[in-house]
Amino acid sequence: MAIKSIDILNVLIFQRQRRKNNGNCMSGKIPNGDSISDGFHLDFCDGINVIIGENGVGKTSLLKMIYAAAQWSIEKTNPGKTKNLLQFFSNAISDNEALKNSDYKNGYCYYRVSDGTHKFEYSLSHKGLFDLGEWSGLNIHSVFIPTTEMLSHSKGFLALYEKYNMPFDGTQVDIIVNASLPETREIPKSMKGVLKKISNAIDGEVILENDSFYIVKSDGRKVDFSLEAEGLRKLGLIWKLIRNGLLEKGTVLLWDEPEANLNPELYPLVVDILLELQKNGVQMFIATHSYNFAKYLEIKREKKEDVLFHNLYKASSEMPEALGEVFQDVNHRSDEIYSQSAYTMEELDPNFILRADSKLLDAAYEKSVEELEARIAKRDKQNDE
Repeated sequence: MAIKSIDILNVLIFQRQRRKNNGNCMSGKIPNGDSISDGFHLDFCDGINVIIGENGVGKTSLLKMIYAAAQWSIEKTNPGKTKNLLQFFSNAISDNEALKNSDYKNGYCYYRVSDGTHKFEYSLSHKGLFDLGEWSGLNIHSVFIPTTEMLSHSKGFLALYEKYNMPFDGTQVDIIVNASLPETREIPKSMKGVLKKISNAIDGEVILENDSFYIVKSDGRKVDFSLEAEGLRKLGLIWKLIRNGLLEKGTVLLWDEPEANLNPELYPLVVDILLELQKNGVQMFIATHSYNFAKYLEIKREKKEDVLFHNLYKASSEMPEALGEVFQDVNHRSDEIYSQSAYTMEELDPNFILRADSKLLDAAYEKSVEELEARIAKRDKQNDE
């Protein structure tokens, strides 16, 4: 079961957009059938969906909305589920008002996630679920890996979280719960190779003892998880999730900034792991700021359809020519979020993470030219003397 699309209208940073239809920008309808101005729309591939864009364009929020929808697909729900939905964004949120876009709080605020046949609809304007239909019972198993590394905080964490108001959202709590589950008896043959690759990288295996995580090294040493480099902890977490049977066919994995605190030399290994998971039926949503990490996914995939890039950006004076028609005779706002999707990074424009790398190369080139000119000037001066 794969997530096929998401529609968002006036939720968080995503706003109502008054413009023509083009590409991913599709016309929306509110559930009662009335027409609305275009909202944010994105179509996904069944493999790895890479979300890129500058800070503040809603990459993490997008992942959390998909994760919340997947959690609602589990048939056995609990009375506090709506509250938990809000807590995926912040433990301080007590009602839907905080999730509404500040400029459109009095308008219609809504988001929908679909698998192509069924849909999850959540209306902030109606104070909760609008239409769940057959979504509940689809049992879309999902795992969300937040940017913050959590396993090193596991000692007594869940007990404290239940008792006190702690500054952690639901995704950060869930990852500790998932990593703490019992290991499966059988590991799929296809996953054994992935586990071996990770074990070689971290020089051991991850265990849970007395509410704390450790890496048992190949020489028998037991190292506290918090004492390992954070990049290796990320790999250790993936190892534990696979070992617990949580990253199998049909699972949705959402990972926010996998490159954070990761040695760039490990990018190819992590990409290989993600591609292997994709090959075995795991759909992924990856939010990243790293051009190099995203580019590795492009060059290492077997088929272009395995990896689809989604570029989120705000309207500006640097709008790509290809989108010019979208904004003809329309007063667009500079803070609205727009999207493009493509199978190669170079097809995306404006591509801010690519521009950041280009600026670095330009700066390095200019610095080299300055140093060369300075050396030539010094040599000429010495020759004149």
